[in-house]
Amino acid sequence: MYDGKLVRLRAYDRKDIDKAWEYVNDPEVKRFLVPGIPFPLRKDDEVKWYESLNPSSTNSYSFAIERLADGEYIGGCGINEVDWKNSHALVGIFLGKQFCNNGYGTDAMMVLVNFIFNEMNLHKVSLLTYGFNKRAIRSYEKVGFKVEGVLKENIYREGQYHDELIMSIFKEEWKNTSADEPVRI
Repeated sequence: MYDGKLVRLRAYDRKDIDKAWEYVNDPEVKRFLVPGIPFPLRKDDEVKWYESLNPSSTNSYSFAIERLADGEYIGGCGINEVDWKNSHALVGIFLGKQFCNNGYGTDAMMVLVNFIFNEMNLHKVSLLTYGFNKRAIRSYEKVGFKVEGVLKENIYREGQYHDELIMSIFKEEWKNTSADEPVRI
């Protein structure tokens, strides 16, 4: 388990399945998660995903996000891809909509980035987000991510095309911004 100021990243538990399924099927959450058609997931799909989690994986890692104040499961984050040769990772995050705008996502991403740089010893962390996801962009910038590239009109959502942003942070930048904020393990 990895603690931030507001949240803890921990292994998923079977008891998280119902809430995870509820959160990712919420239309307001789903519109920011998948580039394809935002079709609802079946509960069986969520169970299969949970059962496929492998703590010994070397390519992807999924963390449940729980609120420190009361231990409530509020979302998930993880490392979707690891490129060990080139020393970088691609990450993602989601929260139940009722937990947005409280600093939980920013805190969770800070803990995740710290884990990647200080436990996995990678050089770079990247993520993809949609140009219309202004709240997430602000959160990522607070962590230290910068826009590295723009895939113009790459996402078709709600009747129009939108840009997809590639945002990244390097270990050296992280060291310079996070030295006074250790993460408890």
